[in-house]
Order: sequence, then C-alpha cells, then structure tokens
Amino acid sequence: MTIEEVLAFEEMQIFERKSVHIEPKALAIPIIAFANADGGTIAIGISDITRRIEGVDYDNRSLNELLRVPYDFCVPNVKVEIEKIQCVDFKGRKNHVLLIHIEPSMEVHANQADEVFMRVGDKSKKLTFEERMQLMYDKGERFFEDKPVPEANIDDIDLDVVKNYIDQIGYSKTTMEYLMENKGFVKEKNGMMQISSAAILLFGKNPQLYFPRARVRFIRYEGTEEQVGTEMNVIKDVIFEGTILKIITEAVAYLDTQIKEKTYLGEDGRFITEEEYPRFVRQEMIVNAVTHRDYSISETDNQIKMFDGRIVVESPGKLPGLVKTNNIRHTHFSRNPKIA
Repeated sequence: MTIEEVLAFEEMQIFERKSVHIEPKALAIPIIAFANADGGTIAIGISDITRRIEGVDYDNRSLNELLRVPYDFCVPNVKVEIEKIQCVDFKGRKNHVLLIHIEPSMEVHANQADEVFMRVGDKSKKLTFEERMQLMYDKGERFFEDKPVPEANIDDIDLDVVKNYIDQIGYSKTTMEYLMENKGFVKEKNGMMQISSAAILLFGKNPQLYFPRARVRFIRYEGTEEQVGTEMNVIKDVIFEGTILKIITEAVAYLDTQIKEKTYLGEDGRFITEEEYPRFVRQEMIVNAVTHRDYSISETDNQIKMFDGRIVVESPGKLPGLVKTNNIRHTHFSRNPKIA
C-alpha cells in the first residue's frame, strides 16, 4: 500500500485516520470497535480532519504509547499487525505513516472503563447493555440458549419427552439426572431451579408460552413474487409450534405435501419420477434454520416462503461468530451448540 492510496481512502466501516497526537485511551475506541465488528485499519500520522501528513518518526514518545494501546487499554488485548508506509510529511521531511491492522475477533473487547464499542459505518458506536449482550451471543462468548427463563419451573418440562430422548441415546440414569448433569439444562441456585432456554425449546410442554415466535411459518404465494395490500397473493399460511423437534418434523412433512413431481420416460425405457426439490435439501434447510436461528430475537419467526419456481427460508439473526458471506462454505460456528 502507498501513501497515495492511504490518503485516497474515505473513512468507512473498515478504515480510519488518526493524528499521532491522539490520546491512547481515545485510540483504544476505534481499535475495540474494529475488533468487535469486521476488523479494519487505522492510519496513524494523518490528521483525520485535514488529511495533513504528520508522520510518526519524529514523535517517538507518542508512537511508543500508541503501540501499547491494544495491550494496555483494551480488555482483553486486541491482536494487531503493524505496517509502516513511507511518506513525506507536511514539513517536507522523509517520514512514515503507521498502519494498525485489526482482525475481527471472536471475543468482545472493552476499554479500561468497561465500555464496548462497535464499528457502524464510519463511526465507533458505544453499545448499550442489551447490544453488548447481543454481541456476546453473536460471538459465542455467551449463548442465549443457556439463559435461564425467569418464570419457568420444572413443571414446564415434559419429562416424557426427556425420557423418550434419553432412551434413544442410551442414557442410563433418570430424566432429572440427565437434565441436571448434562449441558446445564436445569441448574439449582439458592434453592431454586433454573430452567435454561434450551431446555424449554427442546423439552418444554409449551415452549411458545415463553418464546411466542419460536415457530415455523409456511407461506405459499401464487406467482413468483411476494405481494402485499390489495395485491396480496398468499394462498396458504400454516404455523408449526411445539418443541424444536416437533416443529421440524411437522414442517418437513407438510412441505413434502407441497412439492411437485415430474414423471418422464428414461433412456432405458423405464419411467422416472423426480421431485421439484430433493427431500434431503428440504429437510436440511429447515433443520438448519430452526437449529441455528437467533432465539434472542423475539419479534419474528422462521419462515418458509414458497413461490412458483423457488423456496426461500428465512431464519432470524445475523451470521454468527466469524462466519461471513465470503467464508460461509468452510467456516463453521454453532449459535446454539446444545440445541444443535
């Protein structure tokens, strides 16, 4: 990278400029924000207002303090790579601009004041408590499935469902021992039973009592596009509720009834029947959508939208952890590992 390229960049989601005279605690904010988001680069030694080239070579004290910021002012430490770019500063001297390259992190980083920032556009946004918790869920530091359901108790668990499950997996102890000793489904704290979100979703008598939109909605549209208002073209609208396994089983079975079949004469003289969409594909996308949805998002449900010529499956939540659109084929991360 050249100094001309650095000067040409606009401040954006993954790039920012800072003066060499910036306070260390102020530099920690964009470093944290980049690490908590998609990563980025900070150019040190260029005024972020005038783009005047100051360089870093003639202010060793400030430079050394800034180099310590990812370690001394970020909790936990942020891993960075340092690069120096040759330049001529505004005084006509040979100099260097420092590039701090920050990779996206699987951890949630804060500053010394325990404030968490996230890069949003060209700004470093301070997160609220709720936004910080959501970020922890997204990065896998915490799992929403482990969160206790405040008003739930052991009577909300269908022990017959648990018994059927442990029989299938060959678990030899009792249902209560399974719930208490495995995956933290049920915990005892201060003499009270705490029921996890995963336990309710997997084994609850009525999961929708606590998670009303933890369901699958099948919508069949007439035509190739979704219309609203007076042009609404919904011809089927079916909702599946219950435990996760019940939802998946019933949704897959119902989708099976909506699939067209094509029969034709093969080269060997035998008739061949092919489905519009292979059953494994239909099953896999419903299983994935329900298993890996973000259950902390309570305003919407999983939706299967069927049009003439295509099926669209929508699952609430952003891509979790370090999974991005450009690495999704080979990067794996389970948002709900116990449910999965």
